[in-house]
Amino acid sequence: MYLCMARCVCSGGRVCPAFVPPYVQSPSWMLRNTTQERHHRLAEQRLHCSVRCMSSAARKRRTLRSAFPVLEQPLQPIHQHVYEANLRNSDACYKKYMELSEKVRKGGGENAITRHTKRNRKLLVRDRLRLLLDDEDFLELSPFAGLGLPYGDIPSAGCLTGIGRINGLWCVFIANDATVKGGTAYPITVKKQLRAQEVAIQNRLPCVYLVDSGGAFLPLQSEIFPDKNQGGRTFYNEAIMSAMKIPQVSVVCGSCTAGGAYIPTMAEEAVMVHRIGTIFLGGPPLVKAATGEEVTPEDLGGARLHAEVSGCVDHFAWEEKEAYNYTRNIISTLNFQLPEEEDEDEEVMKKRKAEEEPLYSSEELLGLAPQSYNYSLDAKMVVSRLTDGSRFQEFKARYGTTLITGFAKIHGHLVGIVANNGELSYEAALKGSHFVQLCAQRDVPLLFLQNTAPTAARTISTTQAEMNSNRLKAQGSMMSAVACASVPKITVVIGGCHGADSYAMCGRAFDPNFLFLWPNARVAMSAAGHAGSLLPPDVGQEEDQKKQEDMLNRRLKEESSAFFSSGRLWDDGVVLPQNTRKVLRDCLDIIKQQQYQLSTETPQSAPLRM
Repeated sequence: MYLCMARCVCSGGRVCPAFVPPYVQSPSWMLRNTTQERHHRLAEQRLHCSVRCMSSAARKRRTLRSAFPVLEQPLQPIHQHVYEANLRNSDACYKKYMELSEKVRKGGGENAITRHTKRNRKLLVRDRLRLLLDDEDFLELSPFAGLGLPYGDIPSAGCLTGIGRINGLWCVFIANDATVKGGTAYPITVKKQLRAQEVAIQNRLPCVYLVDSGGAFLPLQSEIFPDKNQGGRTFYNEAIMSAMKIPQVSVVCGSCTAGGAYIPTMAEEAVMVHRIGTIFLGGPPLVKAATGEEVTPEDLGGARLHAEVSGCVDHFAWEEKEAYNYTRNIISTLNFQLPEEEDEDEEVMKKRKAEEEPLYSSEELLGLAPQSYNYSLDAKMVVSRLTDGSRFQEFKARYGTTLITGFAKIHGHLVGIVANNGELSYEAALKGSHFVQLCAQRDVPLLFLQNTAPTAARTISTTQAEMNSNRLKAQGSMMSAVACASVPKITVVIGGCHGADSYAMCGRAFDPNFLFLWPNARVAMSAAGHAGSLLPPDVGQEEDQKKQEDMLNRRLKEESSAFFSSGRLWDDGVVLPQNTRKVLRDCLDIIKQQQYQLSTETPQSAPLRM
């Protein structure tokens, strides 16, 4: 019996020695063993064998092999004119991208940096991340947030957020940049922090806060304090994340004044740096104004006080470098079991890497990024430059051809791709609804490549009205499918993001895990040049209507750019077309990590401090 069990359980039909009784004569003293002892020994042997067999199976587990057909989508001479026009536009967008990137990297400017490093003796925020993360190859979220706002430029919204590896584990980080307005929180700062927490909740990622904040910017308190998704939501999210068993660690490496004081006290573990870290609701000037007493920041709320007296922090660090070592050690105590990296021959690794790369250069995506909707090329050309080996298993290839749907792999991750290839017609919307539900049924993540029509279809006849009504019903069906699909969703706007079509293609309102824009992308209710579709006809006032239309077109052109959108945090960042494949790889790795957390099921209350 045991021999049969061994053949069934062990891999490859090999016999597990623990199940086979030895064929030797037992000494007489062994025959006196009780039945209970023999059963106990057999149970132990079965347990050890099962563990060995299961661990062996886990190591050898692999995904199904795919034989997806190759997308043959080379550039043709007929594409040359459109390709070159797109390439010129991409070059102009790239210059704008680099200009804003340089502005963001300067933070609050040279004077603020000097004051931060020399007088306050603090590290710059990017230097802090170098000490905290395994490497500098992290996914930064919304770096252009805070630029071009009505109340001025707030580079990076006054804080850096993103996802990087700490001891091999992907973690969200929220790091205040005190060189920008002294670390003061503006409305856009709060919005960016809340978005980072949302990413952590949605993808079950540990969260690390590097706190160096001067509290809220009081002249704009009405936009920071009172509403549901404003300042207080940060602390609500902290409590909810703890209850969901999403780990949170806080490093106090500067001021924690007013509302900022609650972030470390609500985190599960807190580290505080001697002399530069302080936690108090009101600082020494407020104490003097209220009581007339003079007190130093260190005596009022320094690291010694909170580590030895109040118990608000758990780890005392003499310097910043030590604080980040503490933080890395804390992350290593989390209950995650990451998969072991397989030892493979270098030649095998090179061969696999060559097989995974697309057949066409990612640099060609610069010429495929449409400068306007009329300059869009076949969406399959974009897909073939993003997927492994340019392979793509298309779904319903001959039906609803203005929407491309199908399966592919990106750096080994299986994804379902939904890409606009024209107007979202009745047939295309039905096809999209079917495919999204299919991916939800199979737990396959969805990638939306969005380039929607610049304006809604006009109704100029009874037949057109009937077609538009059918289209409306089908698009509603697709929206429902996208909203209810419980699989991870990533959206990349490669062209236009206009009107109701963008909702069906998983726009921001439909809560994708990540949403990125190419620099050429346009985000508006209607594209510039199509303002007439938004205005009601005014008979007899053609001249006034023309002026109103021109004014609205100018505004649409200004407010629809990718950088205008990213400045207001309508997305998770602007990515260059040639870097899209790498960003998608990181996103899919991040999304997959949650399956490695060992304890996620039992809800619990948030930990309370003394």
